[in-house]
Amino acid sequence: KYNTASIDLIFMDCQMPVMDGYQATGSIRNHPKYSQLPVVALTASAMEGDREKCLESGMSDYITKPVKIDSLIKMVNKWGGK
Repeated sequence: KYNTASIDLIFMDCQMPVMDGYQATGSIRNHPKYSQLPVVALTASAMEGDREKCLESGMSDYITKPVKIDSLIKMVNKWGGK
């Protein structure tokens, strides 16, 4: 069940137990209220193809860990409040 609070942006960890970030993003995309909500991947994977995998799963963008404050601010400015 989803909270009814206003959500502007989700930072999604790709590697989580039970349901990974790819599956969680798919679940969000299947919910009509949240289907267009920006989801930014947070991942330690920086190999070739990882960004594409995130985008193909429905995520809006991608940043790698460790997260640098400049990258975080850039994503909030780019996607927050849309």
